[in-house]
Amino acid sequence: MFAQDLELVTVTDTSFVLTWYTADGPAPAVPGRAAGRPGPVDAPGLVRYGTRPGRLDCVAAEWGGTTPYHYVEVTGLRPGVTYYYEAVSAGAVAVPRLMPRLAIPAGGLALPHEPAAGQADAALASLLVAGITDSASPGRVTTLVPPPGELLFTIALSNDLHAGETAGSLGAGLPAGTAQMPGLPPYPVVMAQAMTRDAAARGADVLVVAGDLTAAARPDEVTVSRALLDRFGTLTLTGRLSAGDYVVVRGDHDQPGISAAGQCDCLAADYQLPPGSLTVTEAGGLRLIGLDTAAPDAHSGVISESALAALQDVLAERPGQPTLVFGHHPVTGHATATAIDGPAAGLNRGVAARLEALYATAPGVFLHHSGHTHRNLRTASPAASGVEFLEVAATKEYPGGFALLSVYQGGYMVNFYKSSTDLARQWSQVSSWQYLGLFPAYALGTTADRNHVVHRDFSALSPLRHRTWWGQRPRSLRSDAATT
Repeated sequence: MFAQDLELVTVTDTSFVLTWYTADGPAPAVPGRAAGRPGPVDAPGLVRYGTRPGRLDCVAAEWGGTTPYHYVEVTGLRPGVTYYYEAVSAGAVAVPRLMPRLAIPAGGLALPHEPAAGQADAALASLLVAGITDSASPGRVTTLVPPPGELLFTIALSNDLHAGETAGSLGAGLPAGTAQMPGLPPYPVVMAQAMTRDAAARGADVLVVAGDLTAAARPDEVTVSRALLDRFGTLTLTGRLSAGDYVVVRGDHDQPGISAAGQCDCLAADYQLPPGSLTVTEAGGLRLIGLDTAAPDAHSGVISESALAALQDVLAERPGQPTLVFGHHPVTGHATATAIDGPAAGLNRGVAARLEALYATAPGVFLHHSGHTHRNLRTASPAASGVEFLEVAATKEYPGGFALLSVYQGGYMVNFYKSSTDLARQWSQVSSWQYLGLFPAYALGTTADRNHVVHRDFSALSPLRHRTWWGQRPRSLRSDAATT
């Protein structure tokens, strides 16, 4: 029995989450092929932890019986305190996932649309920085210190559901991603169901979905994506948001004409969201602006002149109002420079510069949420220094989850969570083997990308009335904690 791929995923002010995998053989060297990956072994899981490295005298035991796909949340901790930990599967101490350091070339990874046999594998292997790896689990964690004041409300940030997909890819020329195992539900359904359930159970009042609701904008995919998101609550694209509402924007996969089925714009009908739409909603006085950054038959992002003008008017009306903007494509130069498919992964650079300059005139804008790259990454812009630009990993594949934005009177806290249902944890592990096993090194991001606190004055905002959650609690929230 080999416990492996240990990851420190989430760090809050009072908790942290560890995930790992129990297998019948050791983890192969990186890079490696999925065919060489060890098979799953059911085992009980627990986490030992404490405030001294030589005395791990507390235990958090995994709820729900034995599994190969472990997800344990340690709760009841104190803010700003360093804890040491180890994860154990039936007596075997889990070893961290080791992620090779990647060096993305300028302009991204250049590959023909249909590369020759072995060409894509060789290109992926060329990204490795020889001899340098990063651990996904350092063995210790310092809990965050939350912003001052009352917790007002919580917003879940998500993107890239890709309903209808059977095996996706990060870019042209790269090998297709892993397919779901026979007999199981489609992985986009598994992951979206888990995301909506976990986000609601963890107290998200509002859900924001930053595009790529579908794989190819086919009518059945649009219908499925809408049904999946309706599990969270009510689609609301104008006016005030109540607890249980969700908002969406289009991604490049959602544009009419992307599929062979024709030019039917089903998103306009099913979501009441025409192309180029700018949506404006409010939650407790926080303004949420949805930007359509997608264009027909284009992978990279654009914003129409009319949408930019509308955005300028909205921001100019109340430039100091706390504002969260969300769109599918990343904005900053750092985001595009580190994306595996280069500038095509982000907004057109000219449009991005105009957007950043516009944010600089509106001091209330504090966060821009995007997807598209399927990774967790936090970047900044010199032109809009007061704005955090946050990419959130895809809902539909490894690491597979969402970020919670907890808004306090004195700032906000961001925490990324993997989705925790049994099938979601299984798919997260299986899809981590994509792209020669290099996908975690690209997609997971750093602990600070996924978990951080920012101080801002949100004292003018009002709390939302939280809805009561009657569904099943996430597996991790039902873990038992006890002192040994």
